[in-house]
Amino acid sequence: MGYVKLVKNKNYYKRFKVKMRRRRECKTDYALRRTLIKQDKRKYNTPKWRFIVRKSNTDVICQVASSKMIGDQILCAAYSHELKRYGLNVGLTNYAAFYCTGLLLARRLLKKLKLDKVYPGKKKLDGNKFRSQVTNVRWKPNDKICRPFKCLLDIGLARASTGARVFAALKGAVDGGLDIPHSERRFPGFKQGKGDEKDEYQADVHADKIFGGHIRDYMEKLKDIDSEKYAKHFSQYIAAGLDADKLKEKYAEVHRKIRANPSAPPKKERDYKTMKLFPKHPKKLSAEVRRERRIARIKELAKIEAKKKNNDVMDDDEEE
Repeated sequence: MGYVKLVKNKNYYKRFKVKMRRRRECKTDYALRRTLIKQDKRKYNTPKWRFIVRKSNTDVICQVASSKMIGDQILCAAYSHELKRYGLNVGLTNYAAFYCTGLLLARRLLKKLKLDKVYPGKKKLDGNKFRSQVTNVRWKPNDKICRPFKCLLDIGLARASTGARVFAALKGAVDGGLDIPHSERRFPGFKQGKGDEKDEYQADVHADKIFGGHIRDYMEKLKDIDSEKYAKHFSQYIAAGLDADKLKEKYAEVHRKIRANPSAPPKKERDYKTMKLFPKHPKKLSAEVRRERRIARIKELAKIEAKKKNNDVMDDDEEE
């Protein structure tokens, strides 16, 4: 056998550094996070806000947060299960729901910062590119000039593919009045030109998807092909009274209600007097009390045993 070089020697293991916990759990891309939270030295202690979009099996989470030494500070948050307050009870993780959640967060945050009237966002949803700017506002002579709230998109480990749902939340937040640097390259309806051809962006395709057009097309197609599968697949939509023709009106109504009242619902006040609290731990018994309990238990068991013997003797006498 030839000479085998020992690569991982003692010095290698002495210098080995375990990766961070959330990297080992495949939850955080620290290379991306480092880029998003890195702040210029001239802006010491100035928060750098991120527009965070995450998805679970049943919910959409949108947050505006900044990084601090003790952890992330959440300035505002919105969830797709809150859309039930605005009349949308089904399809809480589709493209249109992502848009509604991003719009809800933007309007809620600007109302919290008292900028909702200054930056109303884009009310006509046609899919075209929009960005809130100071120059677009008609300032009065005595008004305090405020720039739009700026943040950066953070999609985590999600794949940044064209037409992904995370970009629907981005579009909703931008139309809601937030200033998030972006382009239309990842929106539905964008086609990259081949060779010398120019890129093409069809805004009407994107607007149709914001109002649930892809769901409408699939509902109509499935209803014509297999009515039983349609009734099973869209049972919640049917129970809520939503068919293919009513989807656009429903989403437009949800957008209006969000703009009218984006505030979070008041927290429920707990009545601690009527609440069932956890039972208190029993008081620890002393050694003498435990000894007395053991003696009493032994005597009780002895009585039970003696009673059993007496019953056995009486049964034997009766048999004889």
